[in-house]
Amino acid sequence: MARIRDVVVDCGHPASLARFWAAVLDGYAVAPYDEAELARLRAAGIDSSEDDPTVLVEPGPEGGPRLFFQLVPEPRTGKNRLHLDLRCDDVDGEIARIADLGGRVQDTFDDHVLLVDPEGNEFCLQR
Repeated sequence: MARIRDVVVDCGHPASLARFWAAVLDGYAVAPYDEAELARLRAAGIDSSEDDPTVLVEPGPEGGPRLFFQLVPEPRTGKNRLHLDLRCDDVDGEIARIADLGGRVQDTFDDHVLLVDPEGNEFCLQR
């Protein structure tokens, strides 16, 4: 039987979007770059982790799927075909925190709030 290992997000700038999601999600962090990883990037002609075309965000000890942010040449068009539903204890406080990180509210409903990340990818915050 299959299990989710990674959720992969196509994006225009993986490093900044990975930092956004690592900050939004409790316990998640951008995977550290060791010397071997930096050498791999340099061998591919990439001078900085800021320009890495694939950035990994790992869950904390509580687990959960890893998130990969991968560079794609085209911008997102149309509605997301898949999105994350998040939950928290203080929806209004979380909306303010996400806005400070670069997200924004797109619409509000009785049971959830529809937000978008800095690249326009939709996600929901459940009430």
